[in-house]
Amino acid sequence: MAKAFTRRTALALGAVTLATPYIVRAAGVSLRVGTFRGQDATLLPLAGEAATPYSVQYFYFNSGQVIIEAMNAGALDYGGWSEIPQAFAAASGAKVRAVAVLKGDVNDQVVLVPKASPVTDIAGLKGKRVGYVRATTSHYYLLRMLWQAGLNFSDIQAINLDPTDGAAAFAAGDLDAWAIYGYAIEEALAADHARVLRTANGILSGNYLLGAAPAALSDPGLRPALADYVARVGRAYAWSETHKSEWETALAATIQVRPEYVRAQLEHESQPERVVPVDEAAIASAQAVADTFAKVGLLPSSTNVRDYFDTTLI
Repeated sequence: MAKAFTRRTALALGAVTLATPYIVRAAGVSLRVGTFRGQDATLLPLAGEAATPYSVQYFYFNSGQVIIEAMNAGALDYGGWSEIPQAFAAASGAKVRAVAVLKGDVNDQVVLVPKASPVTDIAGLKGKRVGYVRATTSHYYLLRMLWQAGLNFSDIQAINLDPTDGAAAFAAGDLDAWAIYGYAIEEALAADHARVLRTANGILSGNYLLGAAPAALSDPGLRPALADYVARVGRAYAWSETHKSEWETALAATIQVRPEYVRAQLEHESQPERVVPVDEAAIASAQAVADTFAKVGLLPSSTNVRDYFDTTLI
């Protein structure tokens, strides 16, 4: 579930300009935002983007899939997730729409092996015990890595574990490899019992989706608030790119992770985080994810993600 705008900045800022007259009328509007610890509720105040002319209620979740479930149930107006929950949302007909793309890091998604492991490439995982988290980015990039190595999921002993259980199993030597993401990587490396076999760079697109409920998008009060909020998120990530020390300190304190772990990921990120509009490339990338899961029977082959994107907000 992580800076500067590109040339698309003008489009996002244009959304704010167009929304401004309506934002005044939206005073009293409350935007319900699903997020993760250490994201919007920490970054926006730090970047000076928290003074919205509407109220924001933050609700914290541990996965993008649960954010989608809450939005589909009518409990959220806005949230974020990766391409993987988006594919499952499309297959289930969930009431969600991706309205923008947060370009983010993929070097924080890796396959780890024990430091002394003889395995030197993905092909070497054949027959091995490999931990992963089902229906997440780790599931997706592990599938793709195995295919690239001429293997299938059935060629490994795949073990579905949540990140906490996976960390314990890997540290205990119960896994030969672990497909995982986030600061669990830095913790394993710092404990000196792991090494990176391969990162997901070149497999994951780095597209993390910012989404809204269709009902919120059609609401005359909430829609301009959503456009304004997305633009604020974009400016906040642009700020973080030029204030990494401040961002590192605040983030580490919020999520209670050692500052050096946060620093390591910020220093080695595959690309700076930035908000851009949805385009055809983003839709095609999400469709490729859906097609991958369809190929292994986890989604219907008819899954089409296009209707679950909205290109009109920004």
